[in-house]
Amino acid sequence: MESKIREYFDDMVVYKDLQKCNFFKDLSLPSFLRDWLLKMFEDEDGNFDMDELTQFIHEYIPSKNEWINIKNRIILEGEKVKLLTRISIDISIKNQEVNFALPDFGITTKDTLIEDFIWNRYKDDLVKAKESWGVVELGYRYPEDKIPGKIKLVSFKNFCPYDIDLEFFKDVRNEFNVHEWIDLLLGAIDYNAKGYDNEEQKLAMIKRLLTFVEKRLNLIELAPKGTGKSYLFGNLSRYGYLSAGKTTRAKLFYDIARREEGLVFYHDFIAFDEVQKIEFDNPKEMTLTLQGYMEQGTIKIGDKNDVADAGFIMLGNIPQENMDEYSCMFESLPEVFRESALIDRIHGFIKGWEIPRMNEGLKICGWALNSEYFTTIMHLLRNDTSYRVIVDELLEYEMNGADTRDTEAIKRITTAYMKLLFPNVRSVRDISHRDFMKYCLRPAVKMREIIVKQLGMIDSQYKGKSLPKFLIRNDYE
Repeated sequence: MESKIREYFDDMVVYKDLQKCNFFKDLSLPSFLRDWLLKMFEDEDGNFDMDELTQFIHEYIPSKNEWINIKNRIILEGEKVKLLTRISIDISIKNQEVNFALPDFGITTKDTLIEDFIWNRYKDDLVKAKESWGVVELGYRYPEDKIPGKIKLVSFKNFCPYDIDLEFFKDVRNEFNVHEWIDLLLGAIDYNAKGYDNEEQKLAMIKRLLTFVEKRLNLIELAPKGTGKSYLFGNLSRYGYLSAGKTTRAKLFYDIARREEGLVFYHDFIAFDEVQKIEFDNPKEMTLTLQGYMEQGTIKIGDKNDVADAGFIMLGNIPQENMDEYSCMFESLPEVFRESALIDRIHGFIKGWEIPRMNEGLKICGWALNSEYFTTIMHLLRNDTSYRVIVDELLEYEMNGADTRDTEAIKRITTAYMKLLFPNVRSVRDISHRDFMKYCLRPAVKMREIIVKQLGMIDSQYKGKSLPKFLIRNDYE
């Protein structure tokens, strides 16, 4: 299997050994950055020079504790310093000045500057998103008269390890059967497929990726501790955001005072970690905003009337005795997540107790897809609407009495499954009915069915409600 992955994906493959190497764990690097470094320093056998890699990290990825020394080099010694880090841009409405922030070092826009000629040279890379990864070169503009000194951007090289060809990725899927492809996906997200007892466990893990590939897909996962939720949603992709503790409507959606857009505008998904402990500064206000957004992606706050594409996934730890879809599992969650109107807008439920607790045997050790490459592929798949067209063509159901939220939820999840497991599908004829039913439709129905059951236990209005029966159209049988 590894030789097959290397044959077809070539430069997009790296050797990962998470079982033995704690080197990267000690550095707390996200997976996409770790794999970028591995690709840069590994030879064709997967070996790398530890000293050479350590030197690069020390020079380009310093810790926050080294920032005083870096400031000394830039400001007092007149050096130009390069860092591999995140950078965000702000353009002043008052004076047209362009400033930047380096969140990893606590550097805000008030202490920085991008001169006009530098901005014109690098703006195409810097305006693609609110936050970009890259190699930033920093210098200093010295104070003059009443003009204060500022750290300035000297150059920027966008962090983009590969030229991503989505059509190539789709075509390569034809060279793997579905079982091989499932194993390939697990390796891409740092898991060892051989560590799972069966395919059901593997597919339970892959459910977590659904929100990576489908816009505004809202899910909830309740699980025991130690199954790797925080790791996957917080470290795998630079396109997602893991939120924990207290949060505000301003941070998530729109800050009226600053006239600043929130996280949903700049990320593919927002994951609420340990949702049973999360706090909102104004729960009622947040509930109404979440309900409106989760329904249609709309944001109406003050003078802001806009739409965004980020999905929400709620991650919670619940006691073992509560892990039962036939009993109420939402009792221990904050009041916001016990509102039936909001729960109805959650498309599907992930039974996290079906995912094995993290152990050494589940850590990848071998050749696998580069995490940065794969997460970028998932990011690009979000914009591909052809899969939803195919799902709509394939499915039929009794229209009378079919709840729109139920049908939409099932179609969205089915579409996400197709993107992940059958990206090569370009028409209804490209997927067998058996595979479509087994790997896409039935799991989607089951995920929505649990939400409907929970709604019936929370609100009598939903008690006894059933889902419409989905079938494949006669034209395609």
